[in-house]
Amino acid sequence: MYLPRSLISHLYQHLIRTHHALSPPVLILVALEPDALCACRILTALLKRDYIAHKIQPVSGYGDLSHAGESLVRPMKTEYGGAGGVVVCLGVGGLVDLAVVLGLQAAEEGDDPSGGVEIWLIDARRPWNLGNVFGGNPADMKLAEVNGNQRSREPGVIKGCLQPSYKPGQGGIIVYDDGDIEEDLVTEREAYCELVQMPEIEDDEENSDSSGAESELTEPETNGRSSRKRKSWSGQDGIGDNDDIENGPPRQRRRNNSDYSNSSSPSRPRHQGLSSNADLDLNPGAGSDSSSVVSPRSRAHSPMLPNSPSPHALRRKLIRLRRKHHSVLSAYYALGSSYSEPISSILYSLAEDLGREDNDLLWHAIVGVSSLELYGRSMTGIGISSSLDAGGSAGWGGHRGEKLRQVLRDEVRRLNPPDPNDTSRELERGEISGVIPTTARSPTDTSIRLSPEPRFLLIRHWSLYESMLHSPYLSARLHIWSDVGRKRLHKLLAKMGVSLTQCKQSYTHMDMDLKRGLRQRLLTYAPMYGLDGLVPPAPGAGRGKEGWGFVRSWGWKACLSAIDVGVIVGSILEVGKAGVNTGDSARSWDQGRMVKIDVIDEDGKAEGEEWVRRFWEAYDALENVEALKLALPMAQHLHRAILRTGTSLIEKRQIRHLQSFHMAIVKEGPDVSLFTHPSALTKLALWVGEAIAEQEREQRGRVGKGGKGTPLVLAGLNEARGVYVVVGTGGGGGVVDFMARQKRKERADAKMRIREEKKEARERKRREKANQMDDDEADEGDESEEEEEEEEDDDNSNKSGDEDNHDMEEKGKGRNRFGNAFQEVVDETNARIRTDSFEHCVVEVKKEDLSSFLESLSMKIVIG
Repeated sequence: MYLPRSLISHLYQHLIRTHHALSPPVLILVALEPDALCACRILTALLKRDYIAHKIQPVSGYGDLSHAGESLVRPMKTEYGGAGGVVVCLGVGGLVDLAVVLGLQAAEEGDDPSGGVEIWLIDARRPWNLGNVFGGNPADMKLAEVNGNQRSREPGVIKGCLQPSYKPGQGGIIVYDDGDIEEDLVTEREAYCELVQMPEIEDDEENSDSSGAESELTEPETNGRSSRKRKSWSGQDGIGDNDDIENGPPRQRRRNNSDYSNSSSPSRPRHQGLSSNADLDLNPGAGSDSSSVVSPRSRAHSPMLPNSPSPHALRRKLIRLRRKHHSVLSAYYALGSSYSEPISSILYSLAEDLGREDNDLLWHAIVGVSSLELYGRSMTGIGISSSLDAGGSAGWGGHRGEKLRQVLRDEVRRLNPPDPNDTSRELERGEISGVIPTTARSPTDTSIRLSPEPRFLLIRHWSLYESMLHSPYLSARLHIWSDVGRKRLHKLLAKMGVSLTQCKQSYTHMDMDLKRGLRQRLLTYAPMYGLDGLVPPAPGAGRGKEGWGFVRSWGWKACLSAIDVGVIVGSILEVGKAGVNTGDSARSWDQGRMVKIDVIDEDGKAEGEEWVRRFWEAYDALENVEALKLALPMAQHLHRAILRTGTSLIEKRQIRHLQSFHMAIVKEGPDVSLFTHPSALTKLALWVGEAIAEQEREQRGRVGKGGKGTPLVLAGLNEARGVYVVVGTGGGGGVVDFMARQKRKERADAKMRIREEKKEARERKRREKANQMDDDEADEGDESEEEEEEEEDDDNSNKSGDEDNHDMEEKGKGRNRFGNAFQEVVDETNARIRTDSFEHCVVEVKKEDLSSFLESLSMKIVIG
């Protein structure tokens, strides 16, 4: 089921009304990423204000999620002595069947599978597991033997969509919709709901022409799960379900389009042939009143109705409909990965709907939204993002992301109104002229301000030179990895009138006149070096503060931008607050590179526990500015390592071009241990990918793959565990065109209207013909008319199918399909691969199997 955006506070208000001292605490499962961390901070702040007990459980991957389901969620179920309750999933589980992973399955037939446990799912990753979105209703599970017409009339739920009349507390899975489900999944919703209402058909020898297709459609399932197992480290099959989940995420879909049995497709118990009432409603557009059609057995003893379809025709029509609906779901899953609205923004919308918004919650939402750019999360999956013409942060979602940031800017102005007495002071400080603020207005100033942030890295806490040097945006466009690139940077500074001595000072101690004129100089000279959008332009007539960033002060203690906080929190999660001593790291590598290291922690449990410990450090640092300042050196150390390693890969020509993507391996050097974390490796991959894309633009005039992007596979060696962490990133070539999306929607609506008109005309013609013919003539012409109708339906379905496929191709253009490609390699090879990350473009491969894995992967389609 899914909750529309207009009812975003419906569930939470019910929780407030029904919660009491003896109620079980709300369980919060949180992913280890800055966006989910900020969303957790917002949610816990709301729960604390309403005196609702809660428990936070960090989750590092699917293994942890399965363990949490077994140890924390299952005891909450009424059949195990619990009292039910609410489980909130923040950034976890959107791509898999949560009912299977968290154990929301009935122990005995007839029991409530949810056990009174209600799961709120909030995730920005796409594609959704449609079983969570349109299924997950416990009432549907209880009434599995009831026909589809009765089930579709459940109170408060219409085709998976919760209505204002819905009464929470019944259990089940509820997805928070950010607006995309109602706008973009109309076709998938119809296909899923029609499949739920369709009966299962057993093979019939008399219908040999359709038996082959039916055998595909009636492959046995258990609770909607695929019977095939994911390979474990040992490469052996036949592992139990629990082991299967621990070694990787439950399979959400089959990659082969001819295989329709997948966990995300709805299934229901078999009916006996076509004799049940549910079988009568085979027409997706028909109403619930289908009493005019009778079962085959009753037709032998009753008068023949005029032009009633034969059982054989009904059977073939049903198979065609099933194929059509299954193809819609398969096409949706084959689009590739993408990201929708950040979950921290959704949680802030919840607080705003409740009237609880304040500066602290707004700041967490701003940091969460800003952090998505650091990890390359966009509307086309993980990949480099194109800069906006407005400058500043390229951010998430292109124009849609800019609209979201504009809403946040409006919130900043509303919650932080300017003081009329400080107007002249602001003019003196130069903030209106474009100087980025580095200090607070007063010792008690904790306000949030807008700032024309340049695309530099940690500029308030570094020198101007170091900040520009480590900026991924500048590194790629100036070719910082080479001596020629460094000279270009020096020339840019010289044209701006900034000496190397001045720019290597701490930015806060630079000459004030120089800082006042820095932005205007960048606007003048940056375009000469292809650095359009390096800084946002000054607001003018008809133009607001597009591209401006956000800054918050903590009195005289600190002044940090939202990007700064995202960088610091991310480094805590990836490297740890304690950090790594650079000298010790280099010495240990020099001493140990010729010594064979014994493999330890093969299953990654100890590593996962360390990541969870870092989560609590980052969670505390979000509301402790002193902890953020202490972690600044660690963030600087990580980005120095990214620059060193990326430069080494390019200078040593270690980036190879395979058939489908570029590939590089990080297996030696003093910083190799830093890139065993998937998020740190992703940042390095984005740095390298942007450098490759810029080289391709200079050589060919556009990025590779016909403008779709430059896919890159980067593998980092984890010597202690004997595995390579592999991440696949897109090239940022795919851009979401919202005008084209609106036109596609209008075309789809027009096609639907045309099909309905043709259908009505056909029915009207049939009725007129039936009135003119007697029963004998009707019997003779029955079969021929059915065949003509079937041929016409086939033609219409083929035309609509081709148009839908074209729309799907446009929708999936440029998307990251590494998750699909990785799964295909798993199915086809004996490589020992572990998929435990919530990012399906991240996998772990055994050292010995990396070559065969990459060889098979090079033949796959990795960009939509």
